[in-house]
Amino acid sequence: MRLQKYLAATGLGSRRHCEEYIETGRVTVDGEIVTELGARIDPETQVITVDGERARMEPRRYFLLNKPSGFLCTNQDPAGRRRVIDLFPGEGQRLFTVGRLDENSEGLLLVTNDGAMAQRLAHPRYRVARTYHVQVAGHPTREKLDELRKGVRFKEGVFRVSGLKPLKKQGKSTFLEMTLHEGQNREIRRMMARIGHKVMQLIRVRFGPLNLGKLKSGEYRRLSDTELKKLREMLNEQHSPDLRKRKSKKKAAPSRGKPARRGAGKNISDKETGGKKRSVGNKGKRGASAVPKKPAQKKSTGRRIIGD
Repeated sequence: MRLQKYLAATGLGSRRHCEEYIETGRVTVDGEIVTELGARIDPETQVITVDGERARMEPRRYFLLNKPSGFLCTNQDPAGRRRVIDLFPGEGQRLFTVGRLDENSEGLLLVTNDGAMAQRLAHPRYRVARTYHVQVAGHPTREKLDELRKGVRFKEGVFRVSGLKPLKKQGKSTFLEMTLHEGQNREIRRMMARIGHKVMQLIRVRFGPLNLGKLKSGEYRRLSDTELKKLREMLNEQHSPDLRKRKSKKKAAPSRGKPARRGAGKNISDKETGGKKRSVGNKGKRGASAVPKKPAQKKSTGRRIIGD
């Protein structure tokens, strides 16, 4: 099993975050620091630690939170500001948010220790629909709203909404329902500012098949089995076209008149790799670093679930 995949499965963070732990020398296998991505390990017989603490597989936990304004979607903040995981006392260090809502935004946020699922849900490839109720200053005209539907260009690319409808007017402000699939940084606030209407309040009410419902600000609950099933089905449905495309590319036939030569691909010599081939855990596996095994020690952990 690859080291970063195991770390993500233990609930330490997304695959990307776990790769950062490895590259910065915070991970050891049987007491030896491993900094090579893709190193293979055997969790049954080897001891893996991060920052000196044993990394163990834990039961998967999935929570739906109504995020209050004023909380950050990060596990580490040098400034000591309030974090979403502070709303989960006793188990927050093993949890992380799926994607982000900025500090002043509110509403539905998925919090979990399942790194693999979190990475897929947050990845743009899966195009998970996110629906928001947005209060903006003033009353946007139909022409202005059409600009959002057509797309607004920023340095990252064109931002556009996949669903947009006015809900109501209240005094000098307007409430809109907006649905997006990309999840770019401060996307809605930047789009509304571009057409001249400042966002006064932003609440996410839906994320894929999940609905905020009547959950009060700051409260959270566990996902139901039905909700988890719908999430997994959505990911499988969204991913299958990509799988077919990749398979079709791999099966592309060589052009006529130029038969494919065996071994025509680039061969990476020992000189290029420094002559080093190490394996972690499983002998004979190529391209991974080797760390001697020692028997794993069992250690019991107690854990209390809050907010059921």
